Amino acid sequence: MSETKTNTQTTTVRKVGWKYLQYQSALILSVGICTLGAGKLQAVTENSVSLNTFENENSASELTEQIPSADKLENPNPETLNGFEDSLVELHYPSKPLPQLMAVPENFNPGLRLPPPEPQPPAPSSQPQTSTEPVTPAVKLESLTTDFRRDSDNFDQRNLFIEETAQFRLANGNRFRIRTGFNSFEQQDVESVTNIPLQVEWEGKIDRVTVTVGGGVDTFDRLPTALNFNARVEVPIAMKVSPSGQLQSGVVISADVEQGPYKSNAETLDNQITAWRFGPSIYWQIDPKTSLYSSLRLGSYNDGNFEQQSFSRLEHKIGQFSIAANVFNWNYTDDVQETSGYFSPSDFLVYNGEVAWEGNVFEDLRCRVAATLGQQRLKGEWDNSNGYQARCTAKLSTNVEADFGYAFSNTRNRDTGESAYNNQSFTGQLRIKF
Repeated sequence: MSETKTNTQTTTVRKVGWKYLQYQSALILSVGICTLGAGKLQAVTENSVSLNTFENENSASELTEQIPSADKLENPNPETLNGFEDSLVELHYPSKPLPQLMAVPENFNPGLRLPPPEPQPPAPSSQPQTSTEPVTPAVKLESLTTDFRRDSDNFDQRNLFIEETAQFRLANGNRFRIRTGFNSFEQQDVESVTNIPLQVEWEGKIDRVTVTVGGGVDTFDRLPTALNFNARVEVPIAMKVSPSGQLQSGVVISADVEQGPYKSNAETLDNQITAWRFGPSIYWQIDPKTSLYSSLRLGSYNDGNFEQQSFSRLEHKIGQFSIAANVFNWNYTDDVQETSGYFSPSDFLVYNGEVAWEGNVFEDLRCRVAATLGQQRLKGEWDNSNGYQARCTAKLSTNVEADFGYAFSNTRNRDTGESAYNNQSFTGQLRIKF
């Protein structure tokens, strides 16, 4: 009897070690799969508004790419105005999109992650319990996420982002993430730039407040190494979640701050432009079918420029369809596109309406298509602002999902004078859970 008890009380402590070669192989395999899938929508798949995400973004800075769905809510491109992607109502959170310090509407994809319901305390037991469960490891690998995005416009500007994120869970419930990858920036009459980012991020909870802090370095093939930093505080208020995990109502208030190289294009990086960007966001689930998202971002650049941008999105779901209204305003103190290389309008306004459909095409394939129609004003001149996007999520196995998508928008991300402007994005994401 004593021997059995001794064996029962004996546990094996497992230590999770770094396996660099395995991680590197996973990165290569993940990128390959994402590329074949045509990429996710970081503008199409990230809940956007559609200026293209206008998406967190990374934002019109993260606007269309998805303005969140409860799990897909996360950071500023005019594509963001394209679709708030999946409903912010589902506590089935998607991964955070590529972190980009871009103030353009197509990169605005806020990430509001709604906390799951509080676990119920265990029922008291009348008999003493013997420890038969294995000891919780000090560090556990939770997931690997590979993000892919390729943006190109009709002025021969091409940006490519391929980034891998490994998320670990600590024994105390906190999480930390390690992110790296390969990014490239090409532009006419400018030598291309290659970037390898490395960032470590910690996430924890203080009561009901979720705190995220991260930092790292950006290395370049021909430019000096630069530091990056980000922090986020998020507070849920009066959240009501159904037994099935659907958000009925509630408010999520958050504040973000980030600093680092402004990854707008090759010329901006060549000029070593960096920026501090900060501001609050609010997500209000009015009822199970209606939501409102609004954000304000202020930015201070090392060339002396200052920006202010605001974005609001009101969405209502009707069965598998949804309608939304988006408004984005962006202005800078000085227009420095000719000297610093980035789009810096003194007054830029975009508003549009969006119609979207989302549903299961097959048992393991879910897709979303959306179209936007609206107006944009630059330097007092009005023009049409239209776009469309499509994104599909394939469930490859119980623990593996892949997103791939495409988005097109004519919402400006540069001042082209009388010439028309358009941008298209191929995006993808591979998620592996352990």
